[in-house]
Amino acid sequence: MSDKTLELQKKRKKYIPKGISNGNLNIAKEASGATIIDENGREWIDFASAIGTLNVGHNHPKVIKAVKEQVDRFLHPGFNVMMYESYIELAEKLCTIIPGKFEKHAALFNSGAEAVENAVKMARKYTNRQAVVSFTRGFHGRTNLTMGMTSKVKPYKFGFGPFSPEIYQAPYPYMYHKPEGMSEEEYVDHLINEFEDFFISTVAPETVACVVMEPVQGEGGFIIPPKKFVQAVRNFCTEHGIVFVADEIQTGFARTGTLFAIEQFDIDADLMTVSKSLAAGLPLSGVVGRKEILDAANPGELGGTYAGSPVACAAALAVIDVVKEENLVSKSEQIGHRIEEKLKELSKKHVFIGDIRRLGSMVAVELVEDKATKLPNKKAVETIISYANDNGLLLLSAGIKGNVIRFLTPLVITDEELTEGLNILEKAFDQV
Repeated sequence: MSDKTLELQKKRKKYIPKGISNGNLNIAKEASGATIIDENGREWIDFASAIGTLNVGHNHPKVIKAVKEQVDRFLHPGFNVMMYESYIELAEKLCTIIPGKFEKHAALFNSGAEAVENAVKMARKYTNRQAVVSFTRGFHGRTNLTMGMTSKVKPYKFGFGPFSPEIYQAPYPYMYHKPEGMSEEEYVDHLINEFEDFFISTVAPETVACVVMEPVQGEGGFIIPPKKFVQAVRNFCTEHGIVFVADEIQTGFARTGTLFAIEQFDIDADLMTVSKSLAAGLPLSGVVGRKEILDAANPGELGGTYAGSPVACAAALAVIDVVKEENLVSKSEQIGHRIEEKLKELSKKHVFIGDIRRLGSMVAVELVEDKATKLPNKKAVETIISYANDNGLLLLSAGIKGNVIRFLTPLVITDEELTEGLNILEKAFDQV
């Protein structure tokens, strides 16, 4: 390890709070595609993508070119002060590509949490209602409002309250943990009934501004709900005048094998939140959806100093082009299939592999003490991720109990990078 790395590690410890976690303590020097090179010249295969931010990979040439051209023109006049082309062009592009045969508007912000907060603001303004419903195991951000909407107490909520009022968490299906003796169909029907009863026992639908749902739960463990349940939630919202918000911050831009995950459930959302892979690593987010909902706010009620940075907008326009030109929707499915096949192969020799699930390249494996009890095996996850991060593979955990490994490879990953990463993964599993 170089002197520079040791020096920076000491400075990190001295000047940066421990509340900001680091999965890997090496220092990134350069990156391309799905590979990062550290200060010591070691290569790291990236199966984390900055927590799902780099669907087009590190330093995609088209994105870098767009960013450099924008930087040469200007950095930030502030859209609220003077408009600029890239914000308007990106708004048009987002309104064009998200599902829904209705007139749309788009508003741009900085982060995923900020997009969720603004979706709630818009829904409240439009409906003149206050209550917000999210789901058990959901994750929506680290601001006060979005912490309240988030399910996992530690590390996200513990000691940070009080939280915003009028936030309620509804039940969300978890097929791997359905009760014994109940068929999948019976379980889904049971959850739909529980969801409807929730609006009798917990909060009246007449007071609910919006239901905010991850089409696939991210931090919750890549939990994929049945189509019937998602459609039932959508229909309930329509029936009761509730704004249905699809939180596509982690699932968007080809991650699930369609441009947006909600497409796989044959519905559309009233509002959609987007961020992460929208701008290939630059801070940018958006709320896109029904024109009348976004238009309910008056001038000055939406926005922010850095909202819709022109540099980030330029990157996002390039990202959307790359997704189409390089057919990343199809590539996502191919990558996910390869990861799933490797996990199935590993499950034949490792009894602690409980469930393998995926939608496109959004893949997860849940580790258990034994397959009968399905008790969480967090220790096995920690062992695997620790080995991977010590041996050239960036890997992330997930799940309310920390016993899920999630895979978020860049969608531009080469066959060689993917093979190398899966070989390291196999050795990591052998450490348990």
